[in-house]
Amino acid sequence: MTKAAAPVSKPEGSGRHRRRRIERFSPCLSASVVKGFRLSNFFAARPKLWQNGVIGTGRLGVCMSCRKACLILLLFCSTAALAQVSHPEQVQIAPPLLRTVDPPAQDATATDLEIRGDELHANKFYFDAIDYYHAALAKSPKNAKLLNKVCRTQLVMMHWREARKSCQQAIKADHMFADPYNNLGVALYEARSYGAAIKQYHKAISLDENSASFFSNLGAAYFSKREFDSAAAAYQHALELDPDVFVRTSRAGVQAQLPSPEDRARYDYTVAKLYAKMGLSDRSLEYLRKAIEAGYKDLKNVYKDVEFAELRKNPRFTELMAAKTPAIFD
Repeated sequence: MTKAAAPVSKPEGSGRHRRRRIERFSPCLSASVVKGFRLSNFFAARPKLWQNGVIGTGRLGVCMSCRKACLILLLFCSTAALAQVSHPEQVQIAPPLLRTVDPPAQDATATDLEIRGDELHANKFYFDAIDYYHAALAKSPKNAKLLNKVCRTQLVMMHWREARKSCQQAIKADHMFADPYNNLGVALYEARSYGAAIKQYHKAISLDENSASFFSNLGAAYFSKREFDSAAAAYQHALELDPDVFVRTSRAGVQAQLPSPEDRARYDYTVAKLYAKMGLSDRSLEYLRKAIEAGYKDLKNVYKDVEFAELRKNPRFTELMAAKTPAIFD
């Protein structure tokens, strides 16, 4: 009986086995790279170099394992890919230029040091300004005006705790000086201690009733406590003293801390009503537009409130209300 011929097994490194071997030894290769081996049939095209998992010498004169060959090929592909990434325009940021300020002169007078501190504060060199104020205080201890300027600068820097201490020192130095009470109120207000801030604002107002910023700050505190009637009264007094008080407040002063869009809208509507009462149509319309954009719910009251009686005759009021500006929320 003729013995059946044994089935001829395919070489381990041929066809599908080769691709699996590449995938096993090179798990980081992408599918496209592995597919590229299958399409190009790199190893099948050189059968003499591929035998039992070892790449022979062939023409290269090099003997290496399949693992090493795949690693070399992977390195070659990675290098080629990186070569394609170019950076024609590279931006390097230089370190910021340091502006040095001369330290306070020992022979300078307290007045000279104070004036220099004011200049540095105006130019927003706050740390240097405080250094000059402290140098002036060394020559003029317990100077309430200087201590208040230190407090003011610390407020601008948002160092609330240090500012409170400086304000308290200024109050202790001069109980009749109104500004430190107001600034202490600002520090308390920023800490959301609205009740304590209101007390300090009232103390400042009792010493100086002609400061619009004191009443504006008081209105902001009342508004943050949602005591809207008291806030409106304080704001009205502030506007009577200075119609531009809100413009200055929006740039460098205290504004009401409004936790919701609804409170924001009510604040804008209240200010619009106050401006309308004073006959300042342009600013009233500006804040009325802000109230509409913030989605003020009781906008229909604009046709009932007596403060808007004259404004309702203005054609721009009619245009604004007809536009129905959609609400814009942060």
